[in-house]
Amino acid sequence: MTRQKANLIVCLIFLLPGARLYGAPASPVTRTAAAVDRHYNTLQTMRADFTETYKGAGITRTESGVLQLKRPGKMRWEYREPRPKFFISDGKTAYFYVPGEKQARKSSVKKIDDLRSPLRFLLGHTRLENELHGLSLAVDLTPLAAGNVVLRGVPRNLADRISQVVLEINPQSQIERMEIDEVDGAITEFRFSHIVENLALPDSAFRFAAPPGIEIVEQP
Repeated sequence: MTRQKANLIVCLIFLLPGARLYGAPASPVTRTAAAVDRHYNTLQTMRADFTETYKGAGITRTESGVLQLKRPGKMRWEYREPRPKFFISDGKTAYFYVPGEKQARKSSVKKIDDLRSPLRFLLGHTRLENELHGLSLAVDLTPLAAGNVVLRGVPRNLADRISQVVLEINPQSQIERMEIDEVDGAITEFRFSHIVENLALPDSAFRFAAPPGIEIVEQP
């Protein structure tokens, strides 16, 4: 995944409680969004296996690894297949490094434009119904497992780049799948499995220690 895709996803894993009119029964979409909000807004840490699939410009690429998250804003994407690489953020600064290369890229989190940004949903800092315009049930899409609910919407701040975001939510209000459809036709999908929440994760896991001889290149 490129740094741009990484950042964009970090946005979508953290959007979330839905608005509700006083005295009116909540819709299935509002109930689901509010449940996801409550779940992730109380989450302190998370670890999960992930599979990332990209399709676009005649290319299909699948990668997998382990994702670790910790409040506030810490992330560690450790890609293991087919090639090791790392995307690590301490909440303020992000690093992208591929073992074997002579440079590691460094950037302020605020300046990153990456598809991992939407994954900030998983850190529970925003409201799903506020962040995804036109949030609705994706009744035309088949969920991965019985009992899961599939929602779709358009991220308000990324509408010029993303045509829709699809979220699949399990009965425990966990996001098991996220699909990001870009306006140019490219599709990036993340699937999460073996999710473990509120485990002890050291801050050191979210600090990048450059191997000897590796140059740190500041990204503009």
